Amino acid sequence: QVQLVESGGGLVLARDSLRLSCAASGRTVSSSAMAWFRQAPGKERDFVAAISRNGIIKYADSGKGRFAISRDNAKNTVYLQMDSLKPEDTAVYYCARDPDPWRVGTDSYHYDSWGQGTQVTVSS
Repeated sequence: QVQLVESGGGLVLARDSLRLSCAASGRTVSSSAMAWFRQAPGKERDFVAAISRNGIIKYADSGKGRFAISRDNAKNTVYLQMDSLKPEDTAVYYCARDPDPWRVGTDSYHYDSWGQGTQVTVSS
């Protein structure tokens, strides 16, 4: 069992940057596949970015060139750096763990542990 706690969300202006953090306990992020998803009001939960145990990374088209997923093994934390934010990036952002450490899954059903989410609001 792993516990995930997101932080770093907030209210920012368009073109600003934010770095989200996901602190894990119970299992190490270095031995896991981790991902970020987001959910806007009235919409489904969408894939944002994922990183496998061996460092394979995948991004949704919406974040390519603007978002970067990374991890700090010493801090057992996964990050999502978000630059050039747009109003359409407004959503609750969730961190998740995939029980298959070698997969970079883009579907939420691949993930069995989720954080509580952190709100990101981008104002124009």
